[in-house]
Amino acid sequence: MFTRFSTAVLSRVFSCPGRGFATSKAVSKSAIVTGAGQGIGKAIALRLAQDGFDICVNDLEINSGMVTNVVEDIKALGRKAVPAYGDVSKLPQVEAMVDTSVNQLGPLDVIVANAGIAHVQWAMDAKEADIQRLFEVNFSGVVYSDQAAARQFIKQRSGGKIINAASVVSFRPFPMIPIYSATKAAVRSFTQSLAMELADHKITVNAYAPGVVDSSMWETIDKGMGEINGLPKGENFQKTKSTITMGRTSVPEDVAKMVSFLASSDSDYVTGQTMLVDGGLLLVERWATQKNDYSIIHSHLYYYYTLKFP
Repeated sequence: MFTRFSTAVLSRVFSCPGRGFATSKAVSKSAIVTGAGQGIGKAIALRLAQDGFDICVNDLEINSGMVTNVVEDIKALGRKAVPAYGDVSKLPQVEAMVDTSVNQLGPLDVIVANAGIAHVQWAMDAKEADIQRLFEVNFSGVVYSDQAAARQFIKQRSGGKIINAASVVSFRPFPMIPIYSATKAAVRSFTQSLAMELADHKITVNAYAPGVVDSSMWETIDKGMGEINGLPKGENFQKTKSTITMGRTSVPEDVAKMVSFLASSDSDYVTGQTMLVDGGLLLVERWATQKNDYSIIHSHLYYYYTLKFP
C-alpha cells in the first residue's frame, strides 16, 4: 500500500512532461495517410486505425475501388474513415484533402505523407518529363502535405506529428533508380529542415525509410530491371534477399509498425529523424568488410554489373 507521501510523488512523476509513461488520450484522434489505397499506405492506415485513430484515406480517384475497401476495413475495426481523392503533387488538392479530414473527422493529429512513385532507368536515359514527375510526386507531394498539415496544426494550437516517406535509398542510392533515389534523399533532408522550423509549435517531423518491400512499387522496379537484365519476373526482387542482414524482404506491415511508433506519444521526443526499416540491408557490406568476407561484397558488385552490363 502506498503512503500519502509516495502517492503524491507518483502523481507528480506521471503529470510532469517528459517523466514516466504517457497515457492514451480519452478523446478521438485523426490521421491522414496519402497513397493509402494499397501497399505500405494501406498497411499504415489499418495499423493507425488499430491504434485508435480515425483515418482520412487519400489516393487518386482512379484507385477509388481500393480506397473504398480500405475505408470499409477501417470501419470494421470500429474507427471512422473518410476517402479524400486527390493528387498530392497539386497543392490545392492537398489543401482540400486536409479540409475534408478536419470537417469530417475533427482536429488533425497526424499526417503520413506516404504517396510515391518509382521509375527504373539509368540517369543518362532519364527524360525531362520523367524527372519532373518523380520530383512532383515524391518530393513536392511531401512538401505540400507537410505544409498543409502544419498550417492546420498551428491553427489548432495543438502540436502534431508529420511523418514522411523516405527510403533506404535516402542513405545509399540503388542502381537503376537514380532519380527516385535523389527524390528520397531530398525528403530526408527536408524532414530535418522542417523539424527545426516547426519545433516551437510542438510539431515533430520524422520519416520512415523502407528497404525492399513486397509491394506494387517493387513489382514496378522488378519489372523495369527485368527489361534490362533479362531476368524473369520476380527474380530481381528475390535476389535482394542476399543483401539483407535478416535474410528476408519485408512486408508493408513491417513499415506500419515504425509509423505506429512515430505517430504515438512514445515518440514525442523524436524529431528530424529518418528511421530505417530495412532489415539491416545497409549493414551487410560493412559487416562483410569487418569479417573479411569479401564474397558478399563481390556478390553485390556482380549483381550491380549484371544489371548494368547484361
